[in-house]
Amino acid sequence: MKNVLLIGLGRFGRHMAQKLTDMRHQVLVIDKDERKVQEAMGYVTNAEIGDATDPALIDSLGVKDFDLCVVTMSHDLQASLEITALLKEKGAPYVLVRVSRDTHARFLLACGADEIIYPEKEMADWAAVRYSGDHVYDYTRLSPDHAIYETEIPDTWIGHTVVDLGVRQRYHLNILAIRRNGDVEPMPGPSYQFRPGDRTVLLGSDKDVQKFLRF
Repeated sequence: MKNVLLIGLGRFGRHMAQKLTDMRHQVLVIDKDERKVQEAMGYVTNAEIGDATDPALIDSLGVKDFDLCVVTMSHDLQASLEITALLKEKGAPYVLVRVSRDTHARFLLACGADEIIYPEKEMADWAAVRYSGDHVYDYTRLSPDHAIYETEIPDTWIGHTVVDLGVRQRYHLNILAIRRNGDVEPMPGPSYQFRPGDRTVLLGSDKDVQKFLRF
């Protein structure tokens, strides 16, 4: 369980606060909007009305005791910059900041943000891969060049084992799991025999995965 300070109760902040609470973390949220704060009281550990650009407010929170501080007001760069700088000045160990433009990221990192998230861009990338690629069910970016893909298997794989097919040697891909009808078999061994309805969870470079998907 972690102690989380979340600043800003827009749609993103609200959903993140709810999910953190569902995961049994201790969550304190802050927003200037009294209505949003009152609504949040029903699902977070604590909620306060306040302007997080106020140094006195940040100082009163004891931010060094939070495992994670999240700044979610991506529409207001000035406020995000001020809050990020204040959090780091007061000793916050890890500050995660949401951005809505690529150009904002470098300013926030310069102000001390430990990590930047760009949900709209990440979702757009995911949707582009998921819905433009044949045989792809899910996708998680790991680096600029590598990702985890959940895919169909070629019909020619059915009845053959992992070692028969030489998946790693032939395709340069690692099979992390097999999914079938909602069940998952992690790290299938070389003797695993593929069956109709199997999906693979693959780790590899985008180039190698795209070559594999041309079936």
